[in-house]
Amino acid sequence: MKHEITFEINTKIFEMSVRSAMSLRRLCPQLGALRRNSMQTLKYDHSSGTLEDVKQMIQDQLGVEPGYHTVPKCREGLLKYHPKPEELPERSMKDSFTSATLLLGSDPLVRERFVQVTGYVRIGRIMEELDVFAVWICHRHIHLPNLPKGIPLPYTFLTLLVDQAKFLQSQFDTNVDVDLSGHVSYTGRSSIEITMYVRQSGKLLSKAIFVMVARNAVNSAPAPINKLVPGNEQEERIHKEALERHNKRQKIRAQPESKVPPSEEEVKILYNIFQRTRSSKGDLEAPELPEDCRWMSDTRRDCTIHPFPENRNNSNTIGGGFTIRRALETSFIAASLFCGAPAMVSFLSDVTFERPIRVNSFITMSAYVVYTHENYLQTMVTVTAIDAETGTRIHCNALYLTYVCANKMKEVMPKSYHEGLWNLRGRRQFRRFIKSAKLEDYDKDGPSSDDTKPDTKPCKCGDGKK
Repeated sequence: MKHEITFEINTKIFEMSVRSAMSLRRLCPQLGALRRNSMQTLKYDHSSGTLEDVKQMIQDQLGVEPGYHTVPKCREGLLKYHPKPEELPERSMKDSFTSATLLLGSDPLVRERFVQVTGYVRIGRIMEELDVFAVWICHRHIHLPNLPKGIPLPYTFLTLLVDQAKFLQSQFDTNVDVDLSGHVSYTGRSSIEITMYVRQSGKLLSKAIFVMVARNAVNSAPAPINKLVPGNEQEERIHKEALERHNKRQKIRAQPESKVPPSEEEVKILYNIFQRTRSSKGDLEAPELPEDCRWMSDTRRDCTIHPFPENRNNSNTIGGGFTIRRALETSFIAASLFCGAPAMVSFLSDVTFERPIRVNSFITMSAYVVYTHENYLQTMVTVTAIDAETGTRIHCNALYLTYVCANKMKEVMPKSYHEGLWNLRGRRQFRRFIKSAKLEDYDKDGPSSDDTKPDTKPCKCGDGKK
């Protein structure tokens, strides 16, 4: 009986997501033009085996000893092999392209780790594996002609940020192996953008864009990397789009969103929220919750985590993939409790790792539902590290995730100006989600017939009105 109820809920979620997506598409007809860009994925014939093989190869190339050591093996001797930029030859996307298999269908023990009780795949686990896979792609891109044979790679690779990741969670089959593939799509002086794809039986179910940073052997300074030079016309198109993303990130870095005041339109939205929550007894009284709404503060869900050595990366700090997985799981709880049924994650964006988290730290995560639209809801997760000895709290990063639920959501209302800014930020992230290309459109030779229709109406998505 429980399985029948779960199946009915999951089927309803999928049907609602399709109807809502069609509704959003009607509201935003110009999205077809956006989807016409970059509808092909890069494919070359190279396999690195299973993900377990990938993890072993990373350890072998870095010369990392297996197991945890309170005093890690010293790598200072590798600093003398630190290359100069002019010594590094150019590389193409084909040089770094590779694939790996997650044995979801073949290995019952792997399946147990990657499946929810509802029968759907755990997207947090997928993101954790993509984080490791991104490191391996960096290894494949780096080529040091002067490095003596048998000497470990004098590099350390860390996750700087996740630009975005899209998912078709409801379409994963937990009895079929998962294929991961990816390549370097842009390089800076020491930063590397990695584009990765997740498929089952050839169908694209997820696309993620990570930005990694190369450090020297002891993680004390940036390390130079091989310059990426596109090898053909398709690589040139992908590189051009990656360059546009890089320029946008640089612009945001110069002027972070937290320091950008609300636009004229957003100021009107905040004032409209104030008017709707204004007490009937006057401005000096506590705000009143409008009908069919919920306070944002009531959606908060907290989680305190004690990381262990098994959660560390090869730099002996807490792995970025682990942080993303636990944040995603915390946001899933907030989203599911808000909508009263298991929520399906569709989009993750703007995950920036501002500071590394030491292994001996505690981690607190707080998830909020900050914005809703029809049967979609936007969550924000803040991640804070707590020093186990001093109790000092350090903000590390924030994550934004878009979920789809079975029913139309109640509108979430901020109580304070601070929460109002969170609501606006969630609205911006949701607009980014609906403007992004659909996963179903990738790997096609051209736009669909609907995508070729001219744009005739302005976008009204996410206008803050119900």
